[in-house]
Amino acid sequence: MVNIAFTGGGTGGHIYPGLAVVSRLKERGDFRVFWVGSNTGMDRSLAESAGLEFYGIPSGKLRRYVTLKNIPDIFRVLAGFFAARRILKKLRPALLFSKGGFVSVPPCAAAASLGIPVFTHESDYSPGLATRINIRFAKKIFTAYEDTARFLPPKYRDLVTVSGNPVRPEFNHADAAQREGSAAAGRAFLGVKEGDRILLVLGGSLGAQEINNLVRESLAELTKIYTVVHQTGPKNEWDVEASERYRPYAYIRDEMPQVLAAAEIVLGRSGAGTIWESAACALPMVLVPLSGSGTRGDQVENARFFERAGAAVVLLGSDANPENLVSTINAIAGDDAKRASMAAASARLGKADGAQVASATLIAEAICGYIEKQL
Repeated sequence: MVNIAFTGGGTGGHIYPGLAVVSRLKERGDFRVFWVGSNTGMDRSLAESAGLEFYGIPSGKLRRYVTLKNIPDIFRVLAGFFAARRILKKLRPALLFSKGGFVSVPPCAAAASLGIPVFTHESDYSPGLATRINIRFAKKIFTAYEDTARFLPPKYRDLVTVSGNPVRPEFNHADAAQREGSAAAGRAFLGVKEGDRILLVLGGSLGAQEINNLVRESLAELTKIYTVVHQTGPKNEWDVEASERYRPYAYIRDEMPQVLAAAEIVLGRSGAGTIWESAACALPMVLVPLSGSGTRGDQVENARFFERAGAAVVLLGSDANPENLVSTINAIAGDDAKRASMAAASARLGKADGAQVASATLIAEAICGYIEKQL
């Protein structure tokens, strides 16, 4: 049996796309797939719930700015490298696939030190620091956007394959009947009756305080039209009571494909997971990207790409206020043609991603093809 290692983590956006690739790999051969991730956070629970062996390592955050926090994190990164090297040396995978995030850097470096080939994927419009480091070890680089290659040094561009962003098969619907069946399951989970219009609020797997505050201040207006289903984040304290028109959840995991199928509009951040899963479900989006100090601007770039394509409206900085939010949501809700146009644009992007041209399948086939040539 051939061993294949996966790495990446920190948030669901770095893990779920990797799990989509794993599911396609298992359709193609008898592989032993294991995941190397952070020994804190959600990495273990998501990987193990997908039936994978999980190996935890220390991890330190990579920052582009000077701070005293970098000092202990340097030692965590070094500890992660040696821990990952021990794991990879013992299990000797034929290949390591990285889905990015700061936890992926030590395993990629460790794999390269052992002569294990590395494939890596970047979900965002421009590559993050982890990807910029990991490409130094990579035999193949996958990107979600065609423009991403131009951000890379020229010597790495020949390694790039534009794959889209892998989306779990549960988000893909072969036809209208399958989608309606998924939507019915989503409404049943939420306890929302058929015919009620759903606004789904997502701040990523960890939640988003800015969006939470916007929803709190806008809730009375938003619930005049919609049942608001709100993923608040597991670490956010929430003092708004649930009601027939407002359903807060700390985190929606297994039911998210069905909940998205039931939604009419998504309000959220513009992390890769949120936008590409929404696109796979052909949903109009109102995006409030993370911006300002402490971020490299990747969510703004992602959001603007979807806005240019006609799939989203972006509220950025001072424009992200309760009045603009309500007027934007109401404008989309009250205009069937606009909503249909945005949904169609979202669907086109979803098809360019993994839903129809099979991003996860493309990556899985590339992994299998490379391994077959090495055996």
